[in-house]
Amino acid sequence: MKVLLATQKPFSAAAVAAIKDIVVNAGHEFAAFEKYAEQSDLVAAVADADALIIRSDKVTAEVIAAAKNLKIVVRAGAGFDNVDLEAATKAGVIVMNTPGQNSNAVAELAIAMMIFMARTQFTPATGTEIQGKKIGIQAFGNVGRLVGKKAEALGMEVMAIDPFLTDEQIIAGGAKPAASLEDLYASCDYVSVHIPATPQTVGSIGYDLITKMPKGATLVNTARKEVIDEAGLEKALEDRPDLKYVTDVAPDNLAVLQEKFGLRVFATPKKMGAQSAEANINAGLAAARQIVGYFETGCTKFQVNK
Repeated sequence: MKVLLATQKPFSAAAVAAIKDIVVNAGHEFAAFEKYAEQSDLVAAVADADALIIRSDKVTAEVIAAAKNLKIVVRAGAGFDNVDLEAATKAGVIVMNTPGQNSNAVAELAIAMMIFMARTQFTPATGTEIQGKKIGIQAFGNVGRLVGKKAEALGMEVMAIDPFLTDEQIIAGGAKPAASLEDLYASCDYVSVHIPATPQTVGSIGYDLITKMPKGATLVNTARKEVIDEAGLEKALEDRPDLKYVTDVAPDNLAVLQEKFGLRVFATPKKMGAQSAEANINAGLAAARQIVGYFETGCTKFQVNK
């Protein structure tokens, strides 16, 4: 079987070498297709691939149609909204993600961003401390729980909400359950967002939720750009000059936000959550092992298009 590593944003050289070793040692062919310029390049590259490892690359219906031999796609990371699941399912292609492999990297970044904003982006201005403050975690999965543990270690009070967990499960994870999403936003000095981009969540965080936050609060988004109602965010920051927003996925209106609100808004130059050497290697190796496991035993443990 031919396993194609197709990454516009490449893995580290060490990660690529380790991925190749896993694939080749299992008796499969390996090919790397990195730093491609156009989506059409990816469409051409997948023609003879049996398996595909990607990062944030877009596996559209066109890509799937062009890959006549394709049997499995593994997204090296937790989010998989860059894959057309409907088209994959229709074509009989298994789609998997690698949950948990990037979690610590994202959680550390979320905490670092909170401190960065609390200290006024490390300018000489007087900042604040996060000890004694309350953090609300929206979605209490792998990343959310790690954020909670790190925040608690720094002396913060942790609150969380997750529609897929019971209050007892949230308590067992070390957080106080929020009565509602509105309660979470209204109660917390920091809200850390970890929800996926789905039809239900896209644009769901907007003016009404953000303006419920206490005076001096900060919204931290290391999830997806699409979950934020950008017009609502802009209006909230305009009407509430005490609020701040920090993210590792730049909104479309970032230039406007920075011009209007200065140090109250910050976005990293590119998506940074998984950008650590450890996460880079972990996610890639997990993807390779899942492909090998699927070909050897039919294992579909991390399938997301069931």
